[in-house]
Amino acid sequence: MDRELSNKTDYIIACISEFATRFQFKLQPAHAYLSQYLGIDFLLKHYEALHTLSIDEAVEDIT
Repeated sequence: MDRELSNKTDYIIACISEFATRFQFKLQPAHAYLSQYLGIDFLLKHYEALHTLSIDEAVEDIT
């Protein structure tokens, strides 16, 4: 896995984890929810800008 893909993967996992914590989901349901409502797509599409912000701000954006 190349470095950029690894960084994106780590970032997405961190965002899903923080989303799950904030809304009291387990990880799998949080992932399913974000997949269904295109939150993960949003994170991938806007990664270049979002990763410069805090995880809390990214979670606000996908909420």
